Amino acid sequence: MEKRKLGFWDIWNMSFGFLGIQMGFALQNANASRILQIFGADVHELSWFWVVAPLTGLIVQPIIGYYSDRTWTKLGRRRPYFLTGALLASMGLILMPNADMFTAFMPALWVGAGMLMIMDASFNVAMEPFRALVADLLPSDQRTLGFSIQTVLIGIGAVIGSWLPYALTNWFGVSNNAAEGEVPYNLLLSFIIGAAVLVISILVTVFTTKEYSPDELAQFAANEGEEDEVEEESSLLNIFSDFKKMPLTMKQLSSVQFFSWFGLFGMWVFATPAIAHHVYGLSLDDHGAAYQNAGDWVGILFGAYNAVSAVYAFFLPAIAKKLGRKMTYSVGLIAGGLGLVSIYFMPNENWLFLSMFGIGIAWASILAMPYAILAGSIPAKKMGVYMGIFNFFIVIPQIINAVIGGPIVKYVYGGNPVFALVISGVSLLIAAMLVVRVKDVDDAVLIDK
Repeated sequence: MEKRKLGFWDIWNMSFGFLGIQMGFALQNANASRILQIFGADVHELSWFWVVAPLTGLIVQPIIGYYSDRTWTKLGRRRPYFLTGALLASMGLILMPNADMFTAFMPALWVGAGMLMIMDASFNVAMEPFRALVADLLPSDQRTLGFSIQTVLIGIGAVIGSWLPYALTNWFGVSNNAAEGEVPYNLLLSFIIGAAVLVISILVTVFTTKEYSPDELAQFAANEGEEDEVEEESSLLNIFSDFKKMPLTMKQLSSVQFFSWFGLFGMWVFATPAIAHHVYGLSLDDHGAAYQNAGDWVGILFGAYNAVSAVYAFFLPAIAKKLGRKMTYSVGLIAGGLGLVSIYFMPNENWLFLSMFGIGIAWASILAMPYAILAGSIPAKKMGVYMGIFNFFIVIPQIINAVIGGPIVKYVYGGNPVFALVISGVSLLIAAMLVVRVKDVDDAVLIDK
């Protein structure tokens, strides 16, 4: 008994919920810093407010992975988790830009930071079960395709989410001006639309995808030659023993993930103030109309790199088959590192599209290749928990960057956040070098095929 090969549209529907997740995630990444600054945060404080996001992921991901491995309901194994995550994330999307409604209870800035935490925790609840779903349902030789299609959908959702505030203002006449301390209406409406698309897209996956039963998954594991482990007493504390027993490939990928996500976090936190200050020549305390226009343009740029990512992801399976997964991954990280460093040298905002091209190639590679490499080295029975543990190496670098990023901008970079983007680029280049030492368990087999 073997897992059946799925058609393109089956894999597309299986991952369609990622479109909504990433639309919401893109709205958060492109606009959370701007919203927090509107509510009164200084630029060097931004990374501290963002720390709640990866911190919740550090706690939530392995727990969700552990329980999703052991869940079986009428909705299946993974679907209950990403449905719940979508509903909670949509609530955070609606409430974050409306945080000033709660000023009778606490400052809007703190409410906004709290909604950022709820959103990111909920995205984490929804996201990793999707990764595990691909490994659950697809045979080994379709996993690169599966994660690549996820990356395409992530790119489409991110383009829509990133461009939405700009499109509402410039194509539909929705105002992007607001009184001091208030979020512009184009942002408010964008977050509401994002919440609706998130829920609808998740429901598409829930109603079109059927999961294998636990018995079927056990048979697949036996046929693939996985040795049955001595059954452990079921306990959440097993996460710690699983962490100690993580496969060699996972350990080697951990350092790559560390430098990749350290760089990405720096870009998401500091892109808007860096571009507004370095490219537009605005003061860091200016939150007026010019700053809102710069913020909308950052959304366009983020949409551009996600568009590149979506297109490039279509070619990833063919490139990986030709070059191997590791080389494909390394080349993508190099492109992103050079793209981030180049932002410092660009003469105006239009040239930044060239930087986004390299970042988009890196983003596609980061979203697909490590998971395709990892899936072949993880026991099927523990796919969810190991995907959750793998998230440690995504959130820990973000937490470190969140703690030290702001003070470094203030005291080392003289308050100029563009240097945070340069260091992010260097971090991706280091990650590219570390890919070389990773052992990909079934890469050679797939290339031969």
